[in-house]
Amino acid sequence: MKRPMTVAAVSILALTAAGVTMSRHDAGAQSKNLDIAWIDTEGGAATLMVTPEGESFLIDTGYPDQDRDAKRIFAAAQKAGLRRIDHVLISHFHGDHEGGLRALSKLIPIGKFYDHGDVVDEVDRGRLNDYKEIAGSNRTIVKPGNEIALKGGVKVLVIASEAKFIDRAVNGGGPNPLCADAPQMTPAAGENQRTVGVLVTYNNFTYLNTIDIDWGTEMLLACPINKLGAVTVFQTGRHGAGDGANAPGFIGAIKPQVVIVNNGPRKGFGATDDRVKPISVPGKTFAPYERATYLRYTKLPSTEAIWQGHLSLLDKDPTHNTAPDQIANFEETAECQGHAITASVAADGKFTVTNGRNGFSKSYMARK
Repeated sequence: MKRPMTVAAVSILALTAAGVTMSRHDAGAQSKNLDIAWIDTEGGAATLMVTPEGESFLIDTGYPDQDRDAKRIFAAAQKAGLRRIDHVLISHFHGDHEGGLRALSKLIPIGKFYDHGDVVDEVDRGRLNDYKEIAGSNRTIVKPGNEIALKGGVKVLVIASEAKFIDRAVNGGGPNPLCADAPQMTPAAGENQRTVGVLVTYNNFTYLNTIDIDWGTEMLLACPINKLGAVTVFQTGRHGAGDGANAPGFIGAIKPQVVIVNNGPRKGFGATDDRVKPISVPGKTFAPYERATYLRYTKLPSTEAIWQGHLSLLDKDPTHNTAPDQIANFEETAECQGHAITASVAADGKFTVTNGRNGFSKSYMARK
């Protein structure tokens, strides 16, 4: 097995797979849109993107649970007309992110693999070894600032990896006035700190996925300089957890237009994380903040809509969950059919989000 390749300052070239052209529509016609599917992994994570030229990029593979999530990802890939998945990023080596990879690799060919490197907590070493065996010589370790350029004008910028972050502002970022009195949390220990976070750009549309980066780490990306600018779509950190991530000083800086919550019925919204605690500084007063994550986002002037993978069964208060038409699943995991949320993004920045449960959709225009 070859040694894993570490990317330097140069961009990673997109995979070119001769003879393995993906047809997404009848008669081989290519979609002119960037298509995104937030696949329901019951509070895990799996996001499948297909570029206007049919190149595919998957972020995470959900849980291993009886191959449930691998099958859901494969179904989404089939629906998109894919014969293979060109790129897979495993953000970190927790079971709800790497767990479905082996089963998925048996269902559909995978081209290239990306990850944060070989430093893991001992409890996660088995998953790292599983991943390395599957990826083989097609593995690339990514660092902050590396760019994966995909066909069709889509760019994936690594903004965090191995507890390191981009060293300059991108996407119009700059000084963040919220930092002066922004509340802080103690860092959550473990593999979440090493998460690979990405900023995806397609013309004036931006999609930010920080995956399991925690509150304290978000603030390193936002203060004193907001390094990420304002984004069109944000996938909530740590599945929508209100104290584990989604720091007011961070989300207020990135100004998400549309928010996608990849929560589970009992994970994310409404859940608490006793591993983190508010930080107090003698003589310093921090701004009060909204404890309910849903309300925290609705109170941002930037937020046009929130879409949830699941109704929170930990906190079913209708005022703490989005409109029912914008919730993909309502059941406990055992009964859940795994409906996805999808988005289709046109070259001019217009994008339509659709609920796979009921076909309800809404269209938006990227602001910049």
